[in-house]
Amino acid sequence: MIMIFKGRLLFTGRMSLLIAILCVTQEIHSQSIPPDSINKKRLNTLVVGTAAAYTASMIVLSEVWYSDFDQQPFTFFNDSREWYQVDKVGHFYSTYQLSYFGSMALQWTGMNKRKSDKIASLTSFLMISSIEIFDGKSSGYGASGADILANAVGSSFYLGQQLLWNQSRIHPKFSFHTTSLADVRPDVLGSTLAEQIIKDYNGQTYWLSFDMNKFFRFPHWLNFAVGYGAENMVYANEQDNIDNGYDPYRQYYLSIDFDLSEIKTKSKAVKTLLYIVNMIKLPSPAIEFSKNGIKTYAFYF
Repeated sequence: MIMIFKGRLLFTGRMSLLIAILCVTQEIHSQSIPPDSINKKRLNTLVVGTAAAYTASMIVLSEVWYSDFDQQPFTFFNDSREWYQVDKVGHFYSTYQLSYFGSMALQWTGMNKRKSDKIASLTSFLMISSIEIFDGKSSGYGASGADILANAVGSSFYLGQQLLWNQSRIHPKFSFHTTSLADVRPDVLGSTLAEQIIKDYNGQTYWLSFDMNKFFRFPHWLNFAVGYGAENMVYANEQDNIDNGYDPYRQYYLSIDFDLSEIKTKSKAVKTLLYIVNMIKLPSPAIEFSKNGIKTYAFYF
């Protein structure tokens, strides 16, 4: 049950940061502010809103998740081989998205894009990685160097594209489908749909959606996507799954994707909604490659 609480809280913490930033970025595409002309009122709104969400998340996390464990000298724990690294890809995805929305929010205050990209990438890395301080000081866990590395790769993936192309051409996305494996260990993989989305790595797929028209002539609304997931993981370690009769394996996907940012609208609310939904890989035809061969799907999610 404690593992579910942590998964729920970590997800809530990341989402509260995104929501705080989204609340002040919904007007960015409808208002123009000269570069480097900082609007102090907007900057204060952003700083206070993000700080409040971050502080509240850390307090709740500390009280609910770590209070049952004794403090210890800061210690690392190597979990890099667990869950076939699907959880690490989740860290990469979260940090990238926070970097993106953070930069948009800073530009909303009047800060120039290049500076916004750099500050947002560093801030998102520090915010999400700070959770490892709690893990490292708790006798029940330990800080994960692999999580920190995944966070760094996520924020760098955003910043690198901005420095190279001054735009994002490759977008991390997420999709999820329920699996029967959650019923085997509901305390770990989730007993409700909300918990399973967070904890059941068997149902999670992470994608890189390539904005093809940014590279060559191609329909603006159509992207090409590659995906990664895993199956038959009831336990974190491969050998534990095998010992209990499961045959875990990795999955790789090829698919098409739809770029919702190409939908033109003057509505600020619709624009914000489109940006949020565009973080998700919508159902579409896909091909799966694994050690079990090749599968095709008319609609995969």
